[in-house]
Amino acid sequence: MKSMSDVFFSDADFTAYKTLIYNESGIYFTATNRSILESRLKEQLRNKSIDTVQTYFDIISKDKEELKSFLDLITTNLTRFFRNQAHFEALEHYVIPELFKAKQGSGSTTIKVWSAGCSTGEEPYTIAMLLTEILPPPWKFEILASDISLKCLMTAKEGFYSDSRIGGIPSTYLTKYFDKVVGGYKVHADLMSKIRFDYHNLKNDSGQRGLDVVFCRNVIIYFDETAQTAVINQFWNAMSGKSFLFIGHSESLFGMDTKFEFVKTQWATLYRKFI
Repeated sequence: MKSMSDVFFSDADFTAYKTLIYNESGIYFTATNRSILESRLKEQLRNKSIDTVQTYFDIISKDKEELKSFLDLITTNLTRFFRNQAHFEALEHYVIPELFKAKQGSGSTTIKVWSAGCSTGEEPYTIAMLLTEILPPPWKFEILASDISLKCLMTAKEGFYSDSRIGGIPSTYLTKYFDKVVGGYKVHADLMSKIRFDYHNLKNDSGQRGLDVVFCRNVIIYFDETAQTAVINQFWNAMSGKSFLFIGHSESLFGMDTKFEFVKTQWATLYRKFI
């Protein structure tokens, strides 16, 4: 006897949805996280007054904007300021000095950074604060921050964070780079101006080239091996000849067909492209 859940979302429905999601984003749903997809679908159908998952599947198969909205709904957006502090210590004490040496004599004094899968903006704002503090004149930086979630990007662009979300920010940084407003804190406009937020699906080529640092943390964990390899190789193509890649502490390129070199510093592990 089938349960009500089976009636709502059959095995055939699950296969159709997970295939569409994978083809469009690289995100891979397994049987173990099927319940997450099912709960998000129930929420979406209720909000849009749609009766069946089959009807909604027909809609997202044809309507690209609705598909974007759906992909936004199913992504997990867990982040915070200075998440995994060791990465930022490695950026300050190892990566930036290495980039100074690599760029010496090149005439370039700009550090180009991509925060891929930036969620609600805490990561790129953290990077921007840190680089503002540590880069001496005439060095400057550019940050591209992207995500597949339009809702998250709107939050990031607004730069407002409630009192409960500013944990981890050193008090000196909070005073220097934020204004206290009703209900929370607002990022200063000059810091916001140093970051370009943009929608991007990591399944596609970003068109970026010559990047010095890429942060893509806790993102590829949601992809299968084939999609992971494709994303990592696209990062390689987007990065300069001497550059660095940060991925999540629970993620690894071990066994993956990639040219990146593993680097272990006294602060954190990361990967580098040196050609």
